[in-house]
Order: sequence, then C-alpha cells, then structure tokens
Amino acid sequence: MRLWACIALLSVVLCVSADRPRIVDKIVEAGKFGREAAEGAWDMLRAYQDMREANHKGADKYFHARGNYDAARRGPGGAWAARVISDARERWQSSVSGRGAEDTLQDQRANRWGRRGGDPNRYRPKGLPSKY
Repeated sequence: MRLWACIALLSVVLCVSADRPRIVDKIVEAGKFGREAAEGAWDMLRAYQDMREANHKGADKYFHARGNYDAARRGPGGAWAARVISDARERWQSSVSGRGAEDTLQDQRANRWGRRGGDPNRYRPKGLPSKY
C-alpha cells in the first residue's frame, strides 16, 4: 500500500512540475485578460459614479483621467476596456450631446493621459473634495 501511495504522490509532483501545453497557457492568459477587462470596466463605472456624485464644475477631465488610470493599472485587459469604453462614450457624446469637437478632443487627451499612467491629479480642479 505504501508503494502505491508513493507512486501516486510522485506522479502528482511530476505532473505539477511538467511543462503545460501552450493551449493551457493561452487559456490562462485569456482568462486573465478577461478578468482585467471586467475589473477595468468596473473602475470606469466607479469613476463615472463619483463624477455624478461630486457634481463639481470642471471635474470632468479629472474623472476621465482617473477612470482610465485605474483601469489601465489592472493590466492589458483593463487598458483595453478603458479605451473601448472611453471611445464609445466620446463617439456618443460628440454625436448626440452636441458638446463639440473641442470638448471631445480634451476628454480624449485626459483619457490617454490616464491610460498611459499619468497622474490624474493633473486635471484635478480646485475645491474638489479629497474623497475623490
């Protein structure tokens, strides 16, 4: 009985230490990317909710930068989610809301700044509560 227990334990150790097939690595990478994207989307939503809650004049660019910054820190999936969400929002805003091309351009600058790891406080307006 001890012999079989030793063989089973040795088999487990060898299997765990063996190289995984490439397909397994790709599946693991895809799962990680998906998790990062979901977490990044959540970061973007949280920044949007904070912007609405703060209701502070001139804070729009700060929350754009902060949402993108937080999402991109999650990894490539988070950065991808931030880009997709930001681009979709700006397309909608420029075509529906009528805020104009200049506002869209400034929002996209803040989005890129945050995604590239720039400090969102660059866009922080005076008087915005420290909670944000």
